Amino acid sequence: MATMAEVAARAGVSTATVSRVLAGKPVRPDSAEAVRAAATELDYELDRTARSLRRRYSDLLALVVPDVENPFFTAVARGVEDTARRAGLSVVLCNSDDDPDKERRYLAIAASENMAGAIVAPAAGDLPVGGLARKGATVVVIDRSVEADVDQVGFDNVALGREATRLLIDRGCRRIACISGPSGMGTARDRELGWRAALAEAGLEVPPEYLRHANFRVDGGRRATEGLLGVTPWPEAVLATNNMVGIGALQALAASPGDEPRPEVAVIGDLPYATTDVSGLVQVPLRPRELGVRAAEMFLERLGGFTGAARRVVLDGTTTGAEPA
Repeated sequence: MATMAEVAARAGVSTATVSRVLAGKPVRPDSAEAVRAAATELDYELDRTARSLRRRYSDLLALVVPDVENPFFTAVARGVEDTARRAGLSVVLCNSDDDPDKERRYLAIAASENMAGAIVAPAAGDLPVGGLARKGATVVVIDRSVEADVDQVGFDNVALGREATRLLIDRGCRRIACISGPSGMGTARDRELGWRAALAEAGLEVPPEYLRHANFRVDGGRRATEGLLGVTPWPEAVLATNNMVGIGALQALAASPGDEPRPEVAVIGDLPYATTDVSGLVQVPLRPRELGVRAAEMFLERLGGFTGAARRVVLDGTTTGAEPA
């Protein structure tokens, strides 16, 4: 049987548009006609699928993120919401605070309320999706990888860490410290690996005291940087492995006493606001809205009948690719 993605490709529209036609939502007449024609050619049963969606699920989608105050996740939420809304779904935003218990509670509520499913940036590697799976609900994981057999969308974090470090090396920096996230988090671990790889490729040492683990928040970046400024010699540069850590690092450096030259800073992600002079700052931008859009599209494809193997989509600075997980 044809899938929603195949109908969308044949009609020359997005899967969100196909989903709106399925749900009886208004779309441009020419787009609706193209979808119906493609469905007929591919023997895709629009009416039966639409009835099934209305019967089994509410029109709610849970989006569970670790920090709603981080503009990165605000942009992710915008991408999810814009895409889901066009398909007739409403998004319920849930803040887990990286707390597995809070995350578990939100997912249990999504299951008990017969939501269409959840898009989750998981707090840990063992995402508790059993309740949703038993109800046949859809789950897509974003930003952080898990072992569960579900669709996942994230970034090439090793490449990001390597690229940011290479930019510092190209500026002549040799003593480069890294503020990574929690040691058990895959995103943090991979960005740290990229930092190590770039230093090794340049023949540079990795002093153990130049690696600091912190939470992915401003206070974590600030405390980690303060610790680095107690190291002799000071690092010539600091890699902050996410945007909020970067803000904390800049705050700590701006407040640091002494005559030592201030280390250069590279940040993975876009700074949401500036706390000090950021001239010369190295930034490796991410595409959080695109992350949200792609996750929502994959969600809608599953909701529309796609039953293929779990997919893993990796976004980097130049390309987007997908392959079975």
